[in-house]
Parts: sequence; structure tokens; C-alpha cells
Amino acid sequence: MRNPRSEPTSPPGRTGRPRSAAADTAILAATRDALVDLGWSKLTMGDVSARAGVAKTTLYRRWAGKSELVVDAVAELFDSLELPDRGSLEADIAYVVLEFAALLRRPETRTALMAVVAESTRDEALRDRIRSAIVDRQKRLVVLGRERAQARGELPYEEDESLAGHTTDLIFDVIAGTVVHRALVSSEPVDELWVATFTALLMYGLQGSAAGPSGPAPTG
Repeated sequence: MRNPRSEPTSPPGRTGRPRSAAADTAILAATRDALVDLGWSKLTMGDVSARAGVAKTTLYRRWAGKSELVVDAVAELFDSLELPDRGSLEADIAYVVLEFAALLRRPETRTALMAVVAESTRDEALRDRIRSAIVDRQKRLVVLGRERAQARGELPYEEDESLAGHTTDLIFDVIAGTVVHRALVSSEPVDELWVATFTALLMYGLQGSAAGPSGPAPTG
């Protein structure tokens, strides 16, 4: 009689070979390259499989179609964003805005992000995937920045978790929306001067930022 402990086990519902992280990385990189070269309308799963050196069936085992695939290809880029401790909330904000802007300047980011956002206007399921794979995941940076600022005494703690979540959403929307509009819609530079002025606006409001990023003008 066989010992059941010696039998190989696998997660319920999973058959065949385990998913390869290396294959996923190659597929997502190939997706971004194909988007830059071909554009959204001409991109096919066949193009991606050929570039990645995998069978097309491999793609369809992981992604239902190119919309989901492109979202994950974009999400992988945004997951590379980091927020090192720069010593103050103002410095942390300035750092992550510059890092975000640098990511948006990459052709593969610009092409992929603009494509999936445009497509999502006609596809509610795609909007939900963008929200869960990109937007919600990147709110981690806001949460981390606020926790550090609160620990330094720069921001008050919020006891109401619902209110804290609302504040996190608002901060993310303001920063991400402004930088994306500046970089991708207006096609204006996100340089250090602009970032300093924008950060001052976030930190001190319209009245406090009117004197410029160095702080309010002396009175008297």
C-alpha cells in the first residue's frame, strides 16, 4: 500500500507544468516591444508569442486576450516604482513624482498606458482590471509616504480607517492624474522646477504655494 504522504501534490484545479516566472517576464517585455513597434490596433497575440519565443497557447493559458495582457505589461512597469525615505514628506513627494515622470517618458509606458486607457472607455471589465492591477497596487506608495510622514510628526494620524482610505485615494488621484496629464496629455516637461512647485502646492495649498517652492514670502 502506498504512503499518501509520499504522493506528489498540486494545488486544486491546477494541471500541467507550473507557471514560469521567466516566461511571464519575457512575454510582458515582448508585449511592450510589440506595442511600440506596431501600435494597439495591429498588435496580436501571435506577434507577442513570436517575440517571446513561446507558443500562442501559452499566452491564452495566462491571459484571455490582448487587453488583459497589455494591462499586466503596464502593471509590471509601475511595480518598479519605489519610495525611498528622503527624510521629509516634501522630499518624498518630489522624488516619487520625478520617478513617475521618468517612467512615463519611456516609449513602452506611454504607448501601453494610453492604449489601455483608451480601450477601457468601451470595456468596463478592462477598467476594473486597470484599477486592480495598476491603480490599487500603486496606492501602496501613498500609504507608505503617509505612514512615514505621520511617524515624523508631519501629518496627523487618522483614527477613522474609512476616512484614511478616502484621503489615500484623493492624494493618489491628485498626484497621478496631474503627472499623467502633464506628461502624456499636455506633453509638457516634468522637470525639477515644475515638481518643486507642484509639491509646494500639495504641501501648502494655493495660498502657501503662491510664493513659490521655497516657501511663503516674509511678511511685515
